[in-house]
Amino acid sequence: MKSITSEVTDALTGLRYTRPMTQFADALKSWRKARRYSQLELAHEAEVSSRHLSFLETGRANPSREMIQRLGDALDLPLAIRNQLLAQAGFAARYPQRDWSSDEMAPIREAVEYTLRQHAPYPALAVDRHWTILQMNMPAKKLLGLIGARVGISLLDLMLEESVQAMIENWPEVAHHTAQRLRVESASRGGDRRLDAAIEALSLVRAPDAAPVDPVIPTIYRAGDLRLSLFTTIAQFGTPEDLALDDLKIELFFPSDAETAATLGALAQAPDELASPS
Repeated sequence: MKSITSEVTDALTGLRYTRPMTQFADALKSWRKARRYSQLELAHEAEVSSRHLSFLETGRANPSREMIQRLGDALDLPLAIRNQLLAQAGFAARYPQRDWSSDEMAPIREAVEYTLRQHAPYPALAVDRHWTILQMNMPAKKLLGLIGARVGISLLDLMLEESVQAMIENWPEVAHHTAQRLRVESASRGGDRRLDAAIEALSLVRAPDAAPVDPVIPTIYRAGDLRLSLFTTIAQFGTPEDLALDDLKIELFFPSDAETAATLGALAQAPDELASPS
């Protein structure tokens, strides 16, 4: 028979180790699973003992700010998520979100403008996490202006308009590819309502008739006699310390055939009002 002392000790030990997990512990475990890491793998990546990581996930240990930073790096978490983890652990947020038009962002705007300008005569633009256009070069204003694109407008909203879809010759392929890209972007943030809504809408488009055979899937725009086949590359800032920069993407359009390259060169000399939407 156990003594009263041992029974009390066992009860207290059980309470100590079965207490509900904290918000931080739940979030850490969820993100580890979302990134498909085992505890051992994440512990190795973050250079922490697997025992300590287990304690963090069960709420038996509290993280330091440095530990949250290391785990965020190992899991490649967006800065907004890192701020949430810091708050859940009782710390102040580390990463600010500056206004795009603020004086502090002037060097960034200039760098983006330089990149876009140098890409002419090909279109280029900068967008935020919801594909809202922040900056455009002149070729982008001329060409994407045909579908109503301008600074402050979301490309996601435009792509869901039937009039725009009708101008994309290979719309089923583009819709399927865009939905795949959005799934990756949403998953990287732990879900995003606006991106998820666009994914749902794009998923209603019928599947492409055949699998693509080209190295990339271009977007083929057609407006009257104008036909342009373009693919894109995406650039991001390598060491962002601001939420706005963490979400910012620079999209550079390239011609996928000689005819498009020649047309872009010719359009670069055309009047700016060419792209004014009707």
